[in-house]
Amino acid sequence: MPDYALSATLPTDFTKTVEQTKASLAQQGFGVLTEIDVAATMKAKLDKDLPPYLILGACNPPLAHQALTVEPSIGLLLPCNVVIRFIDDTHTLVEAMDPTVMVTTTSNPGLAPIAEQARTRLCDALAQLAATTNASP
Repeated sequence: MPDYALSATLPTDFTKTVEQTKASLAQQGFGVLTEIDVAATMKAKLDKDLPPYLILGACNPPLAHQALTVEPSIGLLLPCNVVIRFIDDTHTLVEAMDPTVMVTTTSNPGLAPIAEQARTRLCDALAQLAATTNASP
């Protein structure tokens, strides 16, 4: 796993993982602002086939507001991207950008507590997602 990512590999199919990921993010206060179907885009634009690959633009409005107050240009790094990737028919990978990357990228220590809160919420969402899917029959 790259040092800029948080991840969980789930024993569920792609479609179910997308639904459960959105629900888990919502429980942690994240809404999904954007949804990019990378596989469909590559097929439409390049006639290339890729396994299912979805990018969700997740946003926690209170944390985003705090970050924008501290660093107005942080919008370049928002929202938090969450990627859902097909591994095989029964496994899917969910990855989220580690929000602490924002602190490193900007060198603004004022973002550190906000990034840590976002990181904690994303880690909790991934942990809840893994617990839910591993408990499923």
